[in-house]
Amino acid sequence: MRPRFLPRFTSFLANLLTCLLIAPQIVRGDTVMVFAAVSLAESLSDAAREYESKSSDRIVFNLGASSLLARQISEGAPADLFFSADEAKMDGLEKAGHLVPSTRRARLSNQLVIITPKDSGIDLPSPATLASPIVHHLALADPLSVPAGIYAKAYLERQKLWTAVEPKIVPAENVRAALALVESGEVEAGIVYRTDAAISKRVKVVLNVPVDQAPAIRYPVALISGAAHEKAARGFLNFLNSAEAATVFRRQGFGVID
Repeated sequence: MRPRFLPRFTSFLANLLTCLLIAPQIVRGDTVMVFAAVSLAESLSDAAREYESKSSDRIVFNLGASSLLARQISEGAPADLFFSADEAKMDGLEKAGHLVPSTRRARLSNQLVIITPKDSGIDLPSPATLASPIVHHLALADPLSVPAGIYAKAYLERQKLWTAVEPKIVPAENVRAALALVESGEVEAGIVYRTDAAISKRVKVVLNVPVDQAPAIRYPVALISGAAHEKAARGFLNFLNSAEAATVFRRQGFGVID
């Protein structure tokens, strides 16, 4: 005799097979390529993790100096979003038609700090000490092109110290590379963002640069014109501009511009 449960079981298998076949189409999302300043690495990683827990899309980052990333975008690199460490790099892309202007927003702020190796005995009671013989080398992100270095140079110029310290400058590829030089003890001091110093256990902040003594540090974010995954990119952009993401950024030490 044919078991009574067989038709029901066969129907179950058919339904299960149908679900397995259509499931990938339901859960599969797009991969959003975000070009972002390397100083945002930890906060964006946390933000992406939270976003991906609620979305089928995947967020991938290309991190580096904003100047390098902007050049890559202008040369046709497949970016969907750009999160820059300064307005100037974003301005250049917007003028060249690489942005969707209506999506551009200054989202974050930051602050410069002067750091030394954690075990260093160097005393820097004031910025002027950077010009003294105590400091032989000073690490900055490249002051000719990288936002963190450009901000630091402007600050030193306002303090009338640039001429004295310029021969001591060790330019780095980006702000994290400048941080690494101080961590290693290869230089006596460096100028980085507050948020970069906060992630390192091998440096100490000896001076906080007052925000009114340095250029305003702003991080704008925008959708790239012709983005391959525009809908998904807009979804992540909306999240970056949300109160939920603001909590992530503040936790990493950034100021949030509402």
